[in-house]
Amino acid sequence: FAVKSFEVLQLRCVRGDRPLFEKLSFRLEAGQALHLRGANGAGKTSLLRILCGLASPDAGELRVDDLPAGGQGDALRASVLYVGHHDALQDALTVEENLCFHAALHGQPVDAERVLAALDALGLRACQQRMVRVLSQGQRRRASLARLFLSSAPLWILDEPFVALDQAAVSKLSGAIARHVGAGGLVLLTSHQALELDGANVGELDLDRFIVQPTRSGHGAGASPAAGVERS
Repeated sequence: FAVKSFEVLQLRCVRGDRPLFEKLSFRLEAGQALHLRGANGAGKTSLLRILCGLASPDAGELRVDDLPAGGQGDALRASVLYVGHHDALQDALTVEENLCFHAALHGQPVDAERVLAALDALGLRACQQRMVRVLSQGQRRRASLARLFLSSAPLWILDEPFVALDQAAVSKLSGAIARHVGAGGLVLLTSHQALELDGANVGELDLDRFIVQPTRSGHGAGASPAAGVERS
């Protein structure tokens, strides 16, 4: 993998007139996963969107391989695979066509055999030629996650990837994440579930420690003390 490190320095995020978090710093190295935790409303999804370039921080800096991320443009975007709450699938395409389309966008053409293997991993073989618009919500979620089995992007950013998955799919996805980390990839994910990534180097970061607390008057804010990444 090309990316060897991903670093966040003194990040601050404000949504509307509400500060979410500030003074957030951490570093993720190749071969590591980071489990981002926090209460609902702590800003987990906002943070992930900043990290993959879909939103801008109000302060702070992102660095990739010790260089500012802002100057790396297309090369950085090609290095990140983001799977968020929205499935990012086209209703007018089949499941197979969607996966091939997403792979091509990242410069990673795939053949039908690899697509079928990815669908098999998540129990979607029967859906290969179905139009996405007829899939159930659970099937759509699994079709979106199938991109992970086809991607060579070094950095995976995953927002609650295990939601709506049965135990078999959770096990398959956990295995894929562990293999990616074991091969030198980087993973940052949110999950309310305990992670079982056998053999993977996994740290934890509690976003609640960086939440901006309102002052008594309701004006201004103060952050909780900064905290480092905890290794588990």
